Amino acid sequence: MSHHYSGPDYGFPHGDARLDLTDLYAFPKPGGAGNSIVIMNVHPSASVHPPGPTTREPFSTQAVYELKVDTNGDAVADIAYRICFSSTDGGSQVATVRRAQGEAAAGDGPGGQTIFASARVSTGREALVSEAAGYRFFAGWRSDPFFFDTEGALNNFQFTGRDFFAGKDVCSIVLELPADALGATPVGLWQRTLDGRSGTWIQADRGARPSQSVFLTGEQKAAYLAAQPAGDARFVATFAHSLEHTGGYSPQEAKRVAESLLPDILFYDPSRPASYPLNGRTLTDDVMDGFIALLTNGRLTRDGVEPHRDLLPDFPYLGPPHELT
Repeated sequence: MSHHYSGPDYGFPHGDARLDLTDLYAFPKPGGAGNSIVIMNVHPSASVHPPGPTTREPFSTQAVYELKVDTNGDAVADIAYRICFSSTDGGSQVATVRRAQGEAAAGDGPGGQTIFASARVSTGREALVSEAAGYRFFAGWRSDPFFFDTEGALNNFQFTGRDFFAGKDVCSIVLELPADALGATPVGLWQRTLDGRSGTWIQADRGARPSQSVFLTGEQKAAYLAAQPAGDARFVATFAHSLEHTGGYSPQEAKRVAESLLPDILFYDPSRPASYPLNGRTLTDDVMDGFIALLTNGRLTRDGVEPHRDLLPDFPYLGPPHELT
């Protein structure tokens, strides 16, 4: 299910839906003269175990939501965009967006140069957009663009053609980055959440490619979510074992495929059209058809579910929320 419900037993990391990363998208701004759009989606509006709605508070005020950018191919962040949220006296939320660079980008915490301070968070259908220094920013509830027949997947891939995520919402962080923000060469992207409720910043979730955590169970899943991409080689054997089981791969072929999925980084070249898995990811890329084919070694190739039709042609590109007014 993409990266939704990445905690134990299809639950949430640290038991908090607001810390759960769902999808990462990156694509050139349509007609945008080199600008890029990055969308970090978190906090599904509905849970699976137990079934029902999650909290209506969009983002945790004791967390950091972070976009990591590797500019030199070593799977270590050289740039980080860090978003923190606070509550106002009226009960709404505002966001602070900071940019860290160099060694500071690889560290933890909310530090960096401030781009936006007190940007309003959207809790209704209207998209509240902030602009500063060539950047645009949105944060708040939106229609979840992810599409997949979850019911069929959980029933031994007996697909029903029903989209579990139709009518569901998610909390989105959308950044329009000026052309010079990422440089002129391809970069690697991933997102993560840091939980600060204990008084120390602890990584709760991380991800870039869709559905990576499906390959992991138990302690391996917890270790993976707490790890950094630069150390992902240690998970190749676990991924390979899952591929042997689900797809009937030979050990050698399973290892080769597992190595192609790690490190868990979304590669993105702003100068080229986006299309997953070759370059970035658009909101209509059918990533799960490709994932099904990979997981089953080509035995199955599609779930029969199509992209959502409520996407917008302009910033923030995601449709208004269904369940919130």
